[in-house]
Amino acid sequence: MCPYEHALYVKEDKYGKFLIVSLYVDDLLFTGNDKFLCDDFKNSMKEEFEMSDMGLIHYFLGIEVNQNEGEIVISQQKYAHDLLKKFRMENASPCNTPMDANLKLCKDDIGEAVDPSLYRSLVGSLMYLTATRPDILFAVSMLSRFMTNPKRSHWEAGKRVLRYILGTINFGIYYKKVSESVMFGFCDSDWGGNVDDHKSTSGYVFSMGSGVFSWTSKKQSVVALSTTEAEYISLAAAGSLSKNPVFHERSKHIRIKYHFIRDLVKDGEVIVKYCKTQDQVADIFTKALKFDLFVEFRGKLGVAQV
Repeated sequence: MCPYEHALYVKEDKYGKFLIVSLYVDDLLFTGNDKFLCDDFKNSMKEEFEMSDMGLIHYFLGIEVNQNEGEIVISQQKYAHDLLKKFRMENASPCNTPMDANLKLCKDDIGEAVDPSLYRSLVGSLMYLTATRPDILFAVSMLSRFMTNPKRSHWEAGKRVLRYILGTINFGIYYKKVSESVMFGFCDSDWGGNVDDHKSTSGYVFSMGSGVFSWTSKKQSVVALSTTEAEYISLAAAGSLSKNPVFHERSKHIRIKYHFIRDLVKDGEVIVKYCKTQDQVADIFTKALKFDLFVEFRGKLGVAQV
């Protein structure tokens, strides 16, 4: 059993053959690099439980999976269609980015209040779509900050995300076979970008050489006093994945975060490199971008038309 994800199980022998099983209530998925291990597992499960073999995965928990030679694509096209229909946006005008790059949302907006239940339903529905659409994550994360007292401006920003989905409804994440799998990631922060409390937004994303598999956009819990502090906090959050997910993300002391990163580098567990702004893919998770840069970074995430 994986110590960090209790629904994930891994079996590996001394010859490098492995089996990976993911369990969800009474459904499970499994994969591996050895046919005998897969067949043996399947047969042993059928002996113990009343089970049906559904073959290769095509649809699971609202996620569509298409497998071809050396390529896997995941998407949520049906879910996106249903979402647009639910909020009566299937005939709206599409837009090319999920959020206006010049938009500044705040809690103290004096505009008209909107139904909180309806707004929370929209944000919650969008959150599930981020499972295969990391390109909308920053916008959804931003919208989630106003669920207690949403105003017309927040609702209109949410409708813009739906209009973007309408124009990219057949997009998903491509995973292609690569000759060498090396984990690398980008992390960054938008220093003091929050209008209400001047806290920074952290963003990181990880890949194994093809499409991305882990990403986040999150407002930092403390106010960073400089861009250096903000970026250390972001780096500490990303670096914790490679060492210990129990790392205290809520720590208020930049010194603790500094030593945490320093020890990771010293132990050779991570290599930290400077990344130019124009190449910083994590920026798509820390701020609303203009169209050209947004499209470039979206492509680097592996998000494209299915």
